[in-house]
Amino acid sequence: MEKMIQKAGLGDIWEKVSQGQRISDHDALRLFSNPDINALGAMANFVREQNYLDMLSSLKALDSHLHLKCFTAVEIRHLSWKAKLTVEDTLRKLREAGLGSLTGGGAEIFNPKVREQICRGKETADEWADIHKTWHRMGGRSTCTMLYGHIETLEDRIDHMRRLREIQDETKGFTGFVPLAFHPEGNKLSHIKPSTGWDDLRTLAVSRLYLDNFDHITGYWIGLGLSLAQISLSYGVDDLHGTIVEEKIFHMAGSRTPQEQTQYTLIKAIEEAGRIPWQRDSHYNKVKNSATVPAMV
Repeated sequence: MEKMIQKAGLGDIWEKVSQGQRISDHDALRLFSNPDINALGAMANFVREQNYLDMLSSLKALDSHLHLKCFTAVEIRHLSWKAKLTVEDTLRKLREAGLGSLTGGGAEIFNPKVREQICRGKETADEWADIHKTWHRMGGRSTCTMLYGHIETLEDRIDHMRRLREIQDETKGFTGFVPLAFHPEGNKLSHIKPSTGWDDLRTLAVSRLYLDNFDHITGYWIGLGLSLAQISLSYGVDDLHGTIVEEKIFHMAGSRTPQEQTQYTLIKAIEEAGRIPWQRDSHYNKVKNSATVPAMV
């Protein structure tokens, strides 16, 4: 493996990674720009197995997206303004009402120019960060995402992840990171070509290498397709998300992946990748392994 990494010209970055040192923004840009996807995957897989998870253990959720309510950062800001409450007061009232949890909210790249073109009218990057940091200080946990493959640059992707890494350094409140490939169908950016499998895998791998304070990276099978999501388990990914009974956002945008996977299908995909399937809860706590899950459900 080391010879392959050296041949790809990534020996200095590998030295940092193998010693558990943090890589820089410049390092991340080099990783994004390097054409050797196998060397990148080998480095990400090393980090996945050595630093964060039980050896050859892959988590999977068996729940659906039919939650009572998961509030996004945009909704929290709107509710705060409408009720003339602080963000903290609004979050407290929502938690006391038992109405759900705080999701990634505003998955778009943080770069202001990019956000203005894609998501005009949403909260600013600083407001998004403030909502999540407030929630974390209150003892809450949340996920974070990144929509990629549209009009952003590689530098924009790294800037987005840098901000997330800084928040995680401060609060340790993010449970995991979910890169989401942009689907250009059915919107004003339909002229953009969808991301390739190569870009999907390198984005997941760089995420694992750069976000050294995140325990979990999700290969979202709804966006990737199950076959590529299965391969991503060797590119730094440890979670394929859940069976997902009903998903609307990606399918409204043109996704042709199935609406639901059976437990058996997900278990088989994970085991074929040489991983041990585990059911998890929303905070990535292990619930039970595949031996206790009905095989054909």
